[in-house]
Amino acid sequence: MCSFRVVLPVPVTAGLSRLAVALDAVGAMATTIALITGANKGIGLETARQLGARGITVLAGARDEARGVAAERALRDGGADARFVPLDVTDAKSVRQAADWIDTEYGRLDILVNNAAIARGGPPSGTDLDEMREVYETNVFGVIMVTNAMLPLLRRAPAARIVNVSSEVGSITSMTDPASPLAQMPAGLAYPSSKSTLNMITAMYAKELRDTPIKVNAANPGYTKTDLNRNTGFRSVAEGAEASVHLATLDADGPTGILWGHLWTADASPDAYGTLPW
Repeated sequence: MCSFRVVLPVPVTAGLSRLAVALDAVGAMATTIALITGANKGIGLETARQLGARGITVLAGARDEARGVAAERALRDGGADARFVPLDVTDAKSVRQAADWIDTEYGRLDILVNNAAIARGGPPSGTDLDEMREVYETNVFGVIMVTNAMLPLLRRAPAARIVNVSSEVGSITSMTDPASPLAQMPAGLAYPSSKSTLNMITAMYAKELRDTPIKVNAANPGYTKTDLNRNTGFRSVAEGAEASVHLATLDADGPTGILWGHLWTADASPDAYGTLPW
């Protein structure tokens, strides 16, 4: 996988007196700062662990304080430079406070992984609109709110990366292709459509930011065993986090505006990765 090349930050300006450069004593290179939402368990926690293993400072966003503190402790015990950040992606005040805290502590943000998500609902004909709104609050509107709050910090980084954790079930092409294993899955509405929407959100942010060093991509973890699917997935969280970590650490010549990750097709190997169709 590609590695993220860390370069020196922009010069300190007024109001950023507490900018944490944390220079490496040998390489004199700045620490990379990454925020992962929903990082208290599952793919989010594993993404934080893998990024931390690369020497990246990880900010573990979680709405539950006890779980967030436990995640920070687990990450630190594993050798990562980690800090818990209280963050409820559906609460504007919480999001603003998190952005303000990161601004005060670090003055910038190099990586944003929009990982927080929930799954609800059943077949389209039985859709409960309240459940669908609940899913969209986290999976769609929460991503927009967090991204917009963090963009000023991301713009201060030399080459920021935004990763939206999507899903292959959000690929309309795959879900409707008779040859795809995904087409054999039961029809759902709330969760799959929220990920289809997230894919478009990813494409539009990438389009807006295409003339900047910021890259915006969507990650497909694959069918990963987590609480989200009642642990029915066939991939481990370590495997599920790989796509997010890869996209978060892309080099300057890496892609932007794509859905990338595990490929679940009739003829692909179990560990195949690549670009998925929208």
